[in-house]
Amino acid sequence: MQKILLFILFAQSLSAVEFGGNQGKFHGFTMYDFMLEGVRCKVVEPKKSAPGKPWIWRARFWGHQPQLDVALLKRGWHVAYCDVGNLFGNSQAVARWNDFYGLVTSKHDFNMRPVLEGMSRGGLIIYNWAKANPSKVLCIYGDAPVCDFKSWPGGKGSGKGGGGAWQVCLRAYGFTEEKALKFKGNPIDGLEALAKAGVPLIHVVGDADIVVPVAENTSILERRYKKLGGRIKVIHKAGVGHHPHSLADPAPLVEFILKAQTGGQK
Repeated sequence: MQKILLFILFAQSLSAVEFGGNQGKFHGFTMYDFMLEGVRCKVVEPKKSAPGKPWIWRARFWGHQPQLDVALLKRGWHVAYCDVGNLFGNSQAVARWNDFYGLVTSKHDFNMRPVLEGMSRGGLIIYNWAKANPSKVLCIYGDAPVCDFKSWPGGKGSGKGGGGAWQVCLRAYGFTEEKALKFKGNPIDGLEALAKAGVPLIHVVGDADIVVPVAENTSILERRYKKLGGRIKVIHKAGVGHHPHSLADPAPLVEFILKAQTGGQK
């Protein structure tokens, strides 16, 4: 018994050493908090990993409305995070995610096709990374996602915009406002590769959202993706604004993801 306990402690210590950084807890599960090339990253382990070591990749707002993440952890999935704050899904953010993806898939045997999870501005990185790596994505879950930075933080439509965040976004891309308004690299653009790869999408939106208006973001992406033959499901929350994110009961999201995992969405 003592030998078994020592082995378990050794294995836990080895995992922490492999990731580096600190070990903590996330809703009762072991979490590793570490740096990769100066960028903060997190990985949460399930009690027992499901076959194929599946994982969901959270973009931005770590720990916010975590019910889907926790539900998947209970099913043996890993949950991961790589900080791309204030980059608004630009090429530097994509490069950071490329590095993180390489680490967890090559050194830790994570599945080659994660689920991408993006709330609000997290929509920018999940779609921009997915379009650069369509064969590496199982499915995409966007929650009130920003799909066009002209809408947020730009505020060039009906939404109230992001104030100073728009200037931060322009600097992140090295754009003047004039160039930004002509940019064709937002999530709503260039969806052909994702449609061709058969990547299923699911969005959860609040129909009363005045921060990231549905009509300027998800609705445009939905219409364009369907026109390309892509598969997308949108769950509308009547009378709900930008918050709260997610669903109180994440079962519809879990079901969608598991169907994608078995090819049921294609």
